[in-house]
Amino acid sequence: MKKVYLLLALLVLLTTTIGGAACLSPTENRDVLFQVSMLSDLSEGYYDGDITYKELEQHGDFGLGTFDGLDGEMIALEGDFYQIKADGKAYPVKSSMETPFAVVTFFESDQAVSLDEISDYEQLKHCLDRVLPNDEIFYAIKIEGVFENIKARSVFAQSKPYPSLDEALKGQTVFEFHDVSGTLVGFWCPDYVDGINATGYHLHFITGDREAGGHMLDCKIKSAQAEIDYTSEFYMVLSESE
Repeated sequence: MKKVYLLLALLVLLTTTIGGAACLSPTENRDVLFQVSMLSDLSEGYYDGDITYKELEQHGDFGLGTFDGLDGEMIALEGDFYQIKADGKAYPVKSSMETPFAVVTFFESDQAVSLDEISDYEQLKHCLDRVLPNDEIFYAIKIEGVFENIKARSVFAQSKPYPSLDEALKGQTVFEFHDVSGTLVGFWCPDYVDGINATGYHLHFITGDREAGGHMLDCKIKSAQAEIDYTSEFYMVLSESE
């Protein structure tokens, strides 16, 4: 894989190659969103893993993504990486496993806000919108608490020739969790990265016992605390394959 980094710092875009004099190592600044591939590639059915999780964990201890062949949902929390398979269960990730798409950062909270009696995902987004300082940078978001209801999904591993993401999601499995403690992990991305990443909110869920979870579709929160990490820089690794 050709490792090309795109650095986006407050709307300034740089393109460099690893090893080049101008390239800033992501480990030099912990307020960096590190991404593997573009979401548009995943949407078109490019599911072959590009980098290992051993390498990915060098760039963040918090995040989300998927696996080679679109085999489930990934969630990273406090340095531990989990694979949520189509059965809804969480499995520890082996360092040799690969990802075609992932987004990670080193989570360091810049702001905390209490969330109580949130009726659904739309209300949650509205509450978070009110506390985000601006719409030009990225935000890593961790929400830990007690949930009256969580609706989440995962997908089965796909076989070649790979279908598009929309087609693959037609076979998704959906789970519901009731009266459960757990954590939502994810990001808010600005509109100008549309196609590169999902704009707005993207959240994955894992239960407090780290046994189950998935890509969050909807939620009802009893009480929780949201922590937000302001992230002004962006690196992306691109595959050299077609």
